[in-house]
Amino acid sequence: MSTQTFHLPDVGEGLTDAEIVTWHVKSGDTVAVNDVIVEIETAKSLVELPSPFAGVVGEVLVEEGQTVDVGAPIITIADAAAPASDVPAPGDPVLPAAEPEAGGSVLVGYGSAGAVTSRRRKPAAAPAASAAGVVAKPPIRKLARDLGVDLSAVTPSGAGGEVTRDDVVKHASQASVFRNIETPEWPEVREETIPVAASVAEADPREESIPVRGVRKATAGSMVRSAYSAPHVTVWTDVDATRTMELVKRLKASPDYADTKVSPLLIMARAVIWAVRRTPMVNAAWVDGDDGAQINLRHYVNLGIAAATPRGLIVPNIKDAQNLSMRELAKALERLTLTAREGKTPPADQRQGTITITNIGVFGMDAGTPIINPGEAGIIAMGTIRQKPWVVDGEVRPRFVTTVSGSFDHRVIDGDGMSRFIADVAAVLEEPALLVE
Repeated sequence: MSTQTFHLPDVGEGLTDAEIVTWHVKSGDTVAVNDVIVEIETAKSLVELPSPFAGVVGEVLVEEGQTVDVGAPIITIADAAAPASDVPAPGDPVLPAAEPEAGGSVLVGYGSAGAVTSRRRKPAAAPAASAAGVVAKPPIRKLARDLGVDLSAVTPSGAGGEVTRDDVVKHASQASVFRNIETPEWPEVREETIPVAASVAEADPREESIPVRGVRKATAGSMVRSAYSAPHVTVWTDVDATRTMELVKRLKASPDYADTKVSPLLIMARAVIWAVRRTPMVNAAWVDGDDGAQINLRHYVNLGIAAATPRGLIVPNIKDAQNLSMRELAKALERLTLTAREGKTPPADQRQGTITITNIGVFGMDAGTPIINPGEAGIIAMGTIRQKPWVVDGEVRPRFVTTVSGSFDHRVIDGDGMSRFIADVAAVLEEPALLVE
């Protein structure tokens, strides 16, 4: 009998360790090549690892909840066999493979098929009877479950009546014309915590201890470094965003945007890019070097969008956003949001950002004092857009009003520059025609 040992692989981007979250197999189980055997959590993502071997599970070497180094043995498989060309040596770097098409298979060796899941409880799936006749691939069905979408209510656009990813996303986004006008309802269960050991619960049932791992650990480290290294200053102003809302409504009705999600965040993103050209220091970075400190001024905008995911906060960015048209930027924002929501944002998309937007309006918040993303000099927060009484030409009228706030690194930019930048962003939200050149 031959036995192979599966070592924890580097799933890309220099992974050093990972937590074993969930085993999908146990000793004695029979597995085939590409069967998902374990779910791991890195500092950036939750990844399902398929087996590179076919055989019978011998011994599970690492318990759930343990953190192990890359290259450490985690499971043995007896009578193992696998195509030699598809199985890298233990510890070799691995990149996630593409999802297999329906009816086919893709050998992925140590790699992930890209299927990333969440430990947050998912919205209840639609009744089986109502969705049984819907044609959709497994990843699309999972996306629908995550978004709480009833597939039987989705209008398919794919060949042969198949429901596509865009169909599901569009259906989910049509619940409200303007996603962040009203405060969203909080789910009954926001995020599961680590179960408390029985002995601890008996000793003090009012408290529990939650280990800091994965994205939460990485976020905490970044925020502490930023807060205690960059002197933050925050400024804000209220904005009459009525014309922005009118523009969003027109774009939604335009055939050119029929297959694209449009929201006030799109106008906000264009406003930030426009304002950066007038105050480029907000797009700079403070760099400490051996020969002293310097300010690194970037002549491009890698626009970060803070995204709240089931696993925690991540900040993917759109590279060279200054070169994109309005429609291209809308598509980029849509892809970024969907990828983050699915937990599939690659580490490369979370590096080299130059300035960030955080849309706290989706949580019903008016304003905040956000912490700057490390390596940047500014972060802009967009508050909820709601109708308020507003003075227009000496008369009080109902208008859509929001608050734009921003935190900046005072080593890089002074008060006049911060204020001018926020005023420029506000001016575009009040009159989007400024974007027309």
